[in-house]
Amino acid sequence: MSALLRPAPEPVAPAISQQLAEFAAALCLADVPQAVVTRAKYLMLDATGCAYAAREEAFATRIAASVARLAGAGPRGVIGMPLRLPMRDAAVINGMLMHGLDYDDTHAAGVTHLTVSTLPAALASAAQLGSSGAQMLIAYIAGVEAGARLACVVKGAFHQVGFHPTGLIGTFASALVAGRLMHLTPTQLAGAQGIALSFASGNLQFIEDGSWTKRIHPGWAAASGITAATLAADDFPAPSEAYEGRFGLYRSHLPPAEFAASDLSLATANLGSVWELDNVAIKPFPACHFVHGCADAAIALHAAGIDTTRIRSIRALIPAGVVKSVAEPVNAKRRPKNDYDAKFSIPYAVASGLMRGKLGLAEMLPAAFVEPRILALMDKVNYEIDEASTFPAHYTGEVVVTLEDGRIMQHRVAVNRGNPEQPLSNAEIEAKYFDNCALNLPHAQALRVRDMVLDLESVTSAAQFEAELASN
Repeated sequence: MSALLRPAPEPVAPAISQQLAEFAAALCLADVPQAVVTRAKYLMLDATGCAYAAREEAFATRIAASVARLAGAGPRGVIGMPLRLPMRDAAVINGMLMHGLDYDDTHAAGVTHLTVSTLPAALASAAQLGSSGAQMLIAYIAGVEAGARLACVVKGAFHQVGFHPTGLIGTFASALVAGRLMHLTPTQLAGAQGIALSFASGNLQFIEDGSWTKRIHPGWAAASGITAATLAADDFPAPSEAYEGRFGLYRSHLPPAEFAASDLSLATANLGSVWELDNVAIKPFPACHFVHGCADAAIALHAAGIDTTRIRSIRALIPAGVVKSVAEPVNAKRRPKNDYDAKFSIPYAVASGLMRGKLGLAEMLPAAFVEPRILALMDKVNYEIDEASTFPAHYTGEVVVTLEDGRIMQHRVAVNRGNPEQPLSNAEIEAKYFDNCALNLPHAQALRVRDMVLDLESVTSAAQFEAELASN
């Protein structure tokens, strides 16, 4: 066949990292609908309140002391703490503070926490580079949009093999955030993602014993992203197919069957026209999002007047994809040894909801989850797979209670509160923020921070914003 008659070769699509890089480099606030910009600022406000709530916790003071001893003094501030650290180390601590109480937002379909890595990366980088609040805001938006899509590719499958997507995906998203603030070219931003592939980490073994390592994942992702972007700024040669390559993120972190079931097109789908920021859920409970459906169902039964002294048995219907995290091993989940055990326990979420009608920060104190009546109620909780669940689009939950006289009381939550289809209002987010700040922050400062976050486009200096967050 002559060359003239041969069909033209199919065009080769740019690598996923290149497409995300071009998006992140070109995005402007004028391109983003005002409602999405507003939503981004409320996500930032929520994470900031979570950080203030955590700043005096034992895990916070101990991890901060360790990092400060390693890093030494630096110019960057830490939210609500007197520490001043080098840029990357400040990002580590800020991520830990935002995520440490497990009260931070979740991108539902991606099953990942994005703000707690991208915001620390944005804050530290913007303050270091002399950026404005508007520049910090658009970098954060770009990072969340990219990170959400990268997580959506696997639909929660990272959890099934023991990886924590908040640490994995957060590293790539943070590389884009930091690189955008460094004014990297699209080629350099693509390289930053290739470099991030060697830094991305996060393991779920903490679920076995309630250890503290999960709390470090998002801040480590932020610092790793900053490192990757800095190397890329110096044109450090990097892998070109960070995600889809033979040893890229998805093939190296998923079994073959799970990789075959993933949809790589979701990594770049509808960039700039569909805003994944709208699909980020803000938590009403300081616990793993996987328990929220059953917690809400149990609270509804409490409100209906259920007598917990008359309960014979309890069934919790949960999605198959959450079993490893919050339901197994059953005996361990019925006996939380610490707050993190309690945050990842279906039996505890159900028992607290049924008996107390709430699952707040006070319910994560040791006295709450070792109360004899709660222990007895947890022993009656068994789980079943909810075949009708729409997880991960919705973190569903159903609680079915059989009373001693044989009567059955049940409640199903098909769409959990905070989900994008049933979001917390801006007023509810502000109320949560002020409740968190009230634990250990003067109200006048909480007001000043609130006003700066919600008017971030007008803040001329990100360093000034950081200083306000760090004053104590």
